[in-house]
Amino acid sequence: MEFKDIGEFGFIRRIQRGCLIRPEGVRLPIGDDAAAFIVPDGQVALVTTDLLVEGVHFLRNGTSPEDLGHKALAVNLSDIAAMGGTAREAFVSIAVPGDCALAYVEGIYRGMISLAGEFGVNILGGDTTGSRSDLIINVAVVGAVHEREMLRRGGARPGDCLFVTGAVGDSRAGLHLLRNRLPADSDAFMELLSAHHRPRPHLAEGRFLGKSGAVRAAIDISDGLSSDLVHVARASGLGVRIDAGRLPISENLKTFCRRFGFDAVDYALSGGEDYVLACTVDPTKAAAVAQAFMARFHHPLYHIGKMTSDGRMTVVQGGEVRPFPPAGWRHFSETEEL
Repeated sequence: MEFKDIGEFGFIRRIQRGCLIRPEGVRLPIGDDAAAFIVPDGQVALVTTDLLVEGVHFLRNGTSPEDLGHKALAVNLSDIAAMGGTAREAFVSIAVPGDCALAYVEGIYRGMISLAGEFGVNILGGDTTGSRSDLIINVAVVGAVHEREMLRRGGARPGDCLFVTGAVGDSRAGLHLLRNRLPADSDAFMELLSAHHRPRPHLAEGRFLGKSGAVRAAIDISDGLSSDLVHVARASGLGVRIDAGRLPISENLKTFCRRFGFDAVDYALSGGEDYVLACTVDPTKAAAVAQAFMARFHHPLYHIGKMTSDGRMTVVQGGEVRPFPPAGWRHFSETEEL
């Protein structure tokens, strides 16, 4: 059955039953002219949105619908994580070509609803319409956070310790496998593909960092570690110095780079869509925060460098200091990749 055979309202009736994950605080779910919900007392609302366009961000014939739905929601949840917030409500707008299989569109929602269930996020509405050619998905997420715990890109200070909450570069390796149609002939390569298709938003980690009182700036790694740290540096009027030997590079990425002759440090610095968090921490509190993070999450908060007052973006590797370019994802550039 094709999507055009059931239409917008028939489709909404098919998917709406699974969308209300956490009913408390919801006054009107899907079905009215607008949703209505309550923001917890004493908190401010966080709102983020991301657009995924077929042929730019994904290929329909190279992505399972469940993976696509998962990622469409996950990238927005990651933005809430970067602010130290709790994700609460999501709104999904989708433009569907008439010849798109109904099962594919339902699979997209299954992927979103599954991830929403893990994090207690309601899908409260959106819009569904037709498209003459490409599939387009826009997701908006509303979160909440106590203002004193809200994280921002700006606010870092010279000497702040720079941390990341997880490995970087895996998603870029998975994308390389996908784009070049290389076989995922090992567990390592399967996990790299999963890192690209099904990123894990670090919401609990973001809340932990926000509540610590020691984090001065934060961002999620969507465009690439080097690119995103440039955003933090510019927002704070500072520079960045990364120790390449401290970068959290997974064994899977090392295996991939050995096999294909790539530089793992380059992948870690310029790969995008990892959706881990980078943050700067008061150096007098950094050890305590890292220790508490390990106790809470059972893996390290990785110390990869520091913020500097010189305005330079540099990497220390093998005793040499070199500049790093913001070489991750850039929209409208000649190097833009699927």
